Amino acid sequence: MSGASGVKRYILTGTPGAGKTTILTALAALGYRTVAEAATEVITAEQAQGEPAPWTRADFIDRIVTVQRERQLQSEAQHRLEPRGRIETQLHDRSPICTHALGVFLNRPVSPALTAELDRITRERVYQPQVFFVRNLGFCEPTAARRISFADSLEFERIHERSYRAFGFELIDVPAAPLAERVAQIHRRLTAITVS
Repeated sequence: MSGASGVKRYILTGTPGAGKTTILTALAALGYRTVAEAATEVITAEQAQGEPAPWTRADFIDRIVTVQRERQLQSEAQHRLEPRGRIETQLHDRSPICTHALGVFLNRPVSPALTAELDRITRERVYQPQVFFVRNLGFCEPTAARRISFADSLEFERIHERSYRAFGFELIDVPAAPLAERVAQIHRRLTAITVS
């Protein structure tokens, strides 16, 4: 169980461009509360202010950490407004473990802010130990916020896998498949975990 009683937070992670956001949109339509990815918001906001490559900034990782923490705490506050006794399942698009993997990918040192956040989510058991790892689709479509080759995206995938395993998470593979199949797989697993 995570820090806030009655909230179970699961992470969706994986290769850039693997379809996590689309999957989360479909799961939200089934009634799950979802929390959007922080890195994309940081990149988009910086680009809107004229910074074409925000990931080159020294404070890039720490800005992601700040947004992730704010969103997680906001989701906790929103849950407190729900009727008592209700167990809520939340699905988070990435987590501070992903931010750690991003730092490794970018050859950045682990900052004090990221270290503190990793310690906090571990100590408070913020996220459930099962992580849905969305596998690549065989390509990576570039966007303004995602400028990465397919080859680099596969390396990014490997770094994410190592990071999550190093922090003690269990990876549940979500292989390439039509959207409906991936959504159904995650929904089934969530139902099975909740019942067990």
